[in-house]
Amino acid sequence: MRTTVRQAARATVQLARAAVLAFGTYLFVTVLLFTAAVTLLLVGAGILPETVLLVRRIAGSKRRQVAAWTGREIPEAYLPVTGTLRTRLRTVVRDPGTYADLRWMVAHYVYGCLAYLAVPLWVVGLLVDGVRCGLLRRKAVVLPLIGRLADLDATWSTALLKPSPKARLAERVEVLTETRAGAIAAHGAELRRIERDLHDGTQARLVSLSMRIGLAKRMYDADPVAARRLLDDAQDQAEEALTELRHVVRGIHPPILTDRGLAGAVRALAASSGLDVTVTVTGLADGDDGGGGRAGARAPAAVEAAAYFVVAEALTNAARHSGSERAGVRLDRTVAGLRVRVSDEGRGGAEGALASPGSAAASGLEPGGSGLLGLRRRVAALDGSVVVTSPVGGPTLIEVELPCVW
Repeated sequence: MRTTVRQAARATVQLARAAVLAFGTYLFVTVLLFTAAVTLLLVGAGILPETVLLVRRIAGSKRRQVAAWTGREIPEAYLPVTGTLRTRLRTVVRDPGTYADLRWMVAHYVYGCLAYLAVPLWVVGLLVDGVRCGLLRRKAVVLPLIGRLADLDATWSTALLKPSPKARLAERVEVLTETRAGAIAAHGAELRRIERDLHDGTQARLVSLSMRIGLAKRMYDADPVAARRLLDDAQDQAEEALTELRHVVRGIHPPILTDRGLAGAVRALAASSGLDVTVTVTGLADGDDGGGGRAGARAPAAVEAAAYFVVAEALTNAARHSGSERAGVRLDRTVAGLRVRVSDEGRGGAEGALASPGSAAASGLEPGGSGLLGLRRRVAALDGSVVVTSPVGGPTLIEVELPCVW
């Protein structure tokens, strides 16, 4: 009986919250919508976006209530209401989530009254179930109905509030539009970096090399010793130009990925980072043998390159800015793709840098597509996700999910 009463009490609290929200729904439908309709005629359509945003907040409150009761989140899919008034109006009218919320609100206007049945059920339950459990030693039959009412409210709300396929598609298109813009920006920044490196470094050295060879040809007959000295300098210039070209190529696709695979390439990064780095690899081909790798799988080349640059950027930031002497890198093959985790025990603060591109001091974030911002754009271009946990005082954890087919 005690367990039944506790369960009924918990369900009653849930139903009480639903009742409060239902009462608010009644007021909204009967008063606010009427007022909005009148205002719409008198003031204009400018109030419509704000009304829709209010409906979203009410629906979001119901989603949180249901999630607290069932333990399962109800996803939401809305188009962002931003821009000019005309754009905002077009967004709320075309957003499938708007009509889903309105359908739920109308239905909740009807089934929300179920919450008020908890009061008479308590009265009857204490009498009937008290006799059945206390005297007849039988199971309670009335109080459990309160929990079933809460389940019914949650089931109907979930069915009405979960995004429709059309709403998910609209949200997906919005996300892809944003990631495409980020990918284009990252690609443009990468091209500018390559052009700058070639123009300021390699091209300048090649010009100097050509001039030295020309001078050596002119001086060869008159002063062979000076000509030989110029040719030696030209050879040094050629070697430096090759070194810079290798650096540019590594920035596009590191050859070590092809030779040793992601695991071997990451271990090489860890060894040259200046930190005490622990590398853990699960389910991937390990390139330590210098060949094709031991048992495991290889991710697609684009995914391996993204993971490599994630680790490179994270270790560089940790070495330069965290103040930590140790770091950890973990590569895991998952059902959906590849997970990369990089952690350090430093001073933290990278969360604020990720949110504010101008604050580079804490995490090495730089404007123009480099740093953590460039990392996030590179991952988003592959439909991946980046989560940075780095409170002030540390520690810092960067977790990246890269979807792929194995």
